[in-house]
Amino acid sequence: MANVLYINSSVRNSGSLSRQLSAEFIAKWKAANPADTIVERDLAANPVPHLTEQMMGAFFTPAEARNADQAYTVKTSDTLVAEVQAADVIVIGAPMYNFSVSSTLKAWIDHIARAGVTFVYGANGPEGQLKGKKVYVFTATGGIYSEGPAAAYDHLTTYLRAVLGFLGLTDVTFVQAEGAALGEQAVADTIAKSRKSIDDLVAA
Repeated sequence: MANVLYINSSVRNSGSLSRQLSAEFIAKWKAANPADTIVERDLAANPVPHLTEQMMGAFFTPAEARNADQAYTVKTSDTLVAEVQAADVIVIGAPMYNFSVSSTLKAWIDHIARAGVTFVYGANGPEGQLKGKKVYVFTATGGIYSEGPAAAYDHLTTYLRAVLGFLGLTDVTFVQAEGAALGEQAVADTIAKSRKSIDDLVAA
């Protein structure tokens, strides 16, 4: 039995390929693994706050030394970190906005990337503390960024692979739905390709 954390970051409730395909993956995962626990967090419906000076100060204050305001400030971050720590599998729906992640997903990452908690500095440099988990990321883009001239603008998959890896999440699989702005046939083709990937991943 596994704990699955399902994160959505698309601002669109309808017409979102990242929502659609990640939801299909979760549905098939549930069917194949009915005993698993699924924890869902929708960052568009319930966005987490962006970092502030007060938050940063609270993060770097030892728990036993925090005042009441600081303790309250870190509650959201502590909850998000606990969800990630408890997860065996993490599923992220991540559309590309302006060549990178949504601001809500960036805010979530800022809350879970905690020095001394999810990564530590040792003699050999930083070491992620979230090892041993499997991550599936469902991206959606209007153009083609996995290859060709636009590949240099892909700061979505490159950023996520880097920051997740920094936290110890190195087993990451991307399912990329590309070409959503290139016409109905392109959308149909990328959905079919993504569904094939989903079937293969669930069956693995």
